[in-house]
Amino acid sequence: MHNEFTAIVEKDGKWFFAYSPEISGANGQGQTKDEALNSLSQAIDLILTDRREDATRGLPKDAEQLMVALG
Repeated sequence: MHNEFTAIVEKDGKWFFAYSPEISGANGQGQTKDEALNSLSQAIDLILTDRREDATRGLPKDAEQLMVALG
């Protein structure tokens, strides 16, 4: 599945910081912009995986779980 999120990147001294306003708590950092964006991408993946697992915990056994693609 392909998802896109906004990434805001700021530089502070030698470090780059990135965050996504759509995903609360998702942020990354690195010594290059690419490192910060990669770190942010990993954070988003972890957050969404955790939210998906939490949301589906305790579903009835006969519930059907499907994926929906945007775009």
